[in-house]
Amino acid sequence: MSVPVRVWLNRTYAENVYFIDLLRAAPRPVEIHATHVDPDSPVLAAADFGSLEPDHLSPEAYVEFALEFCARHRIDVFLPRLGQLAISLRRRDFEAVGTALVCPPAPAIAVFESKADAYAAMEALGLPTPLWRHVRTAAELRLAVEEIEADGGRACLKPATGAGGEGFRILSREPFSLRRLAGFADATVPLDQVLSALEASPEPADLLVMPYLDGPEVSVDCLAAPDGRLISAVGRVKSGRRRSFTTDPVYLEPARRLVEAFGVGFLSNVQFRHHRGRPVVLDVNTRPSGGLHQLRLCGLNLPWAAVELALGAAPLLPSVGPLGEDYTLVADVQRLLPRQAAAPAVERITAPASVPASIPASVPTAAELRPAAAAVPV
Repeated sequence: MSVPVRVWLNRTYAENVYFIDLLRAAPRPVEIHATHVDPDSPVLAAADFGSLEPDHLSPEAYVEFALEFCARHRIDVFLPRLGQLAISLRRRDFEAVGTALVCPPAPAIAVFESKADAYAAMEALGLPTPLWRHVRTAAELRLAVEEIEADGGRACLKPATGAGGEGFRILSREPFSLRRLAGFADATVPLDQVLSALEASPEPADLLVMPYLDGPEVSVDCLAAPDGRLISAVGRVKSGRRRSFTTDPVYLEPARRLVEAFGVGFLSNVQFRHHRGRPVVLDVNTRPSGGLHQLRLCGLNLPWAAVELALGAAPLLPSVGPLGEDYTLVADVQRLLPRQAAAPAVERITAPASVPASIPASVPTAAELRPAAAAVPV
């Protein structure tokens, strides 16, 4: 039997238990390491080796922890979610300890760290984007909302930085009333309350305002070579509970142009919604999406293909088979590790003899950094 490939997933989302399943379906043995700050993350139990990692570290300190972890466990391939930009900037240091990274080059990640920068860059490339405005003050917000409403849209906002739907709100001109306390909570917030909060804030905000976009949402999962050349892409269509797949060029062609223009290597995800029936780019993730595992229904194992790319091999991907019937998602039961009351102490990691001496001995370890970091509020 061949030597297993040691793969590490750091602080990732719970859905990646299915990502791990796809890695295990690879034709070569895989040894999976996972770390998280949440002892109840199901990813820890799904991995071959699950452990807690230090919290509240600066990006630079987290990279040092990650380098030590890779050296100690002889990690072959590291798929970072947390600290992706800082880790990518140190790609050569990871290569020096024998670890290949499955993440895009740092310049590609940096473009999409700010949604405002991303929209500006995509517009310059001629990609389809919605009307959007970057606002920092109450006056700018008011003007943006008036512009969107004059165009017949309903304004919404979200932070210019952040993941997923964090901070998404639909702006309403209706005052808050008891009627809003009936039924389930929603994402609607009165515009006058947001304006008042901005006026009272001593610091400028960092928000994007755009019209509320129609569905369905189409999430295109992409696999690209390290230089950004697109290898495979399939769109997942989400309309309420109903799910389906698409290879319509109206989605795949803009995704290809985006990935290749910005050099978004390895795994990424381009999300589309619709403005008056026209697909527009909603968001870009320089990491695999939580729903990537659904492409197994198309006969694709993109997680393993990305690992092969990182190891210098050319993945043999089948052509996308029949897209199949529509489907839906249901919850599943996942095993957990025994509860741990607190994160274990992070011991100093002694690098194996194969680690180059170019890594300075004076670099502080995660254990040395934790006491200072512990004073940082959650």
